Amino acid sequence: MSMTEEQAAWFAETFAKLVTNVGQAVLGKPQAVRLILTSMLAEGHVLLEDAPGTGKTMLARALAATVQGTTSRIQFTPDLLPSDVTGITIYDQKTQAFEFHRGPIFANVVLADEINRASPKTQSALLEVMEESRVTVDGTTYTQERPFMVIATQNPIEQAGTYRLPEAQLDRFLIKTSMGYPDHAATVELLAGSATRDRSAALTAVITSAAVGDMADLAASVHTDTSVLEYIAHLAAATREAPETRLGVSVRGALAMVRAAKVWAAAEGRNYVLPDDVLTLAPSVFTHRLVMDPEAEFAGATASAVLDQVLASTAAPQQRVNA
Repeated sequence: MSMTEEQAAWFAETFAKLVTNVGQAVLGKPQAVRLILTSMLAEGHVLLEDAPGTGKTMLARALAATVQGTTSRIQFTPDLLPSDVTGITIYDQKTQAFEFHRGPIFANVVLADEINRASPKTQSALLEVMEESRVTVDGTTYTQERPFMVIATQNPIEQAGTYRLPEAQLDRFLIKTSMGYPDHAATVELLAGSATRDRSAALTAVITSAAVGDMADLAASVHTDTSVLEYIAHLAAATREAPETRLGVSVRGALAMVRAAKVWAAAEGRNYVLPDDVLTLAPSVFTHRLVMDPEAEFAGATASAVLDQVLASTAAPQQRVNA
C-alpha cells in the first residue's frame, strides 16, 4: 500500500523536527544532517570523510539522542581486532557454559571513528552486520535492533597510517558525504558556547527508536514510477560502461538509490519519487561506488567528473511522476 498524502505531510513535518533538533548540537550543517537522517530512515550507513575536529562525534551523539537510541564509539586503530568490534564468547567457570559478551557494534548508532586506520581484517568485521543487521560469532547469530546505523569517519587517504577501504565495504555505505568546517557565524556561536563540551547532552528526544522503524517502513511505501526505476538503472549501467571506470555502480548501489530517494521524497512532503530526487542524491549515493581505472586516474579523471558526465548524458523522465 502506497503512502498517502496525509502520511507524507506527517513524515515531512517529523523529518524537519529531527533535522532541527540535531542542528542544535551540530551548527550550520543542515544539508549534512538531512543526508544522514535520510540514510538512517533508509536503513543504510554513512561514510564521512573529513579532517579531525569537524563535529563528526557530536553528530552521532546528537542523532542518537534525537531518536532516543543508544550510541557507541569504536576507535579504529592498527591493533584493533575483529572481536573488539563484534564481541567475544567467554567460558564462565561458575555456570560451566560459554557466554557471549556483546561488542560495541550492538547499538542504534555506532560511530566507527577513523575506520581506515584499522587493518582490512578488522574492517571486514563490519561487512555482515552492515549488510544483514546481524553478527555471527562462533556459529551463533545475534540480531541487531532497529534502528541500526554505522557512521564511519575516514581520514583523507593521503594521511599517514591509513588504508583504502575495500570496494565491498565501500559499497555497503549508502551515503558518503563530509561535514566540512562550519561557516563564520556557526564558528562564532560554537566559540561563544565553549564552556559546553557536549552540546548533544542537552538534547531531548523527538521520537522513540521504535518510531524510527515505523518511519522507515512508511518511507518504503513511497511510490516509485517505472520510468524513475529505469532512469536509475540507466545511470548505474552508464557508470559501468564509462571508459574511465573499472567498476561502476552495483545493483546494491542502485537499490540504495531507490531507498534513499523514497525517504528524500517523503521528507519533501511527497508520496512519490521525482527524477530530481535522484539527481540530488546521486553525488552522495553513487560517487564512492566508482572504482577508477588506474591509467585514467593517473591522467586526472575523477569519480565526481565521471558521474557528472553520466548525469548530463542520461536523459531523465520529463513527466510529473505522481502516485
